[in-house]
Amino acid sequence: MTVNTTVTVRVPAKVNLQLAVGPGREDGFHDLVNVFHAVSLFDEVTVKEASPRRSAPLTTLTAEGEMGSHLARVPLDESNLAAKAALAVAEASGLGAPVDIHLDKRIPVAGGMAGGSADAAAALVACDRLWGAGLSRERLLEAAADLGSDVAFGLVGATALGTGRGEILEPMSSPGRYRWVFALSKRGLSTADVFREYDRLRPDAPAPRLDPELEKALATRDAEALGRALSNDLQPAALSLLPELERTLAAGSAAGALGALVSGSGPTCAFLVGGGEDPLVLAEREAEVVAALNGTGLCERVVAADGDVPGAMVV
Repeated sequence: MTVNTTVTVRVPAKVNLQLAVGPGREDGFHDLVNVFHAVSLFDEVTVKEASPRRSAPLTTLTAEGEMGSHLARVPLDESNLAAKAALAVAEASGLGAPVDIHLDKRIPVAGGMAGGSADAAAALVACDRLWGAGLSRERLLEAAADLGSDVAFGLVGATALGTGRGEILEPMSSPGRYRWVFALSKRGLSTADVFREYDRLRPDAPAPRLDPELEKALATRDAEALGRALSNDLQPAALSLLPELERTLAAGSAAGALGALVSGSGPTCAFLVGGGEDPLVLAEREAEVVAALNGTGLCERVVAADGDVPGAMVV
């Protein structure tokens, strides 16, 4: 009896420490300055050789996880970015055979933390390893950029500056370790809808620029300065579409968070609770923020994580 080969890859969520958005481009995208920060909310993507009797389709998908309503938002067809990633590896390598892809979800879905993009990054690595494709890191990054603006960061992890539409990455100095709390909304937001609302609200958007205060705070491990510097140009658009997020942000801030913002296109709200403090002080502040957010009745789940962490890794 032949045992099917499997490869499992763990991949982190991201929070945007700065998301500066320029005006719309002719290709429908926007120029961005996007400071990505990988945090310890992980999805695991397992790719397994399908039965040799199955000749098509290339992929079948399943998903599980303690994600409540978020799990129901995961597409289990060829529109899933993980399925598209498998096809990209097959086309780039000339290899590939039918596979089963299983997603063990911990990253919010349609939540502004790149859950779908992270799964795509993991699937690129897993399929490359399963099929023995041996694609170079550069080729995997090219494939990731073709799949979506946030996919490449899933491969890289840590803290990085993303420019272009977010796919051109440059590592940033971030020697600190930070503690975060994330409020997962009961509702999702479409990235396309948020960008459309941004264009309506900011028809005169300036060219995006990296905030030097944020860069300095990261380099010097200054958690309080980092909290003050957090920014997201898409936040007003997300709040316009989902006004209840203002109450979520206010609750976490009033409970002692050093900084708060909507992550990416939302609706997940991120709260920096510290970095480098006495562990007891940090734990007390985290508990107060978590309790305040749970008390709003607006959050499906409230979770804590550390950052930064590495990108996609075979486990």
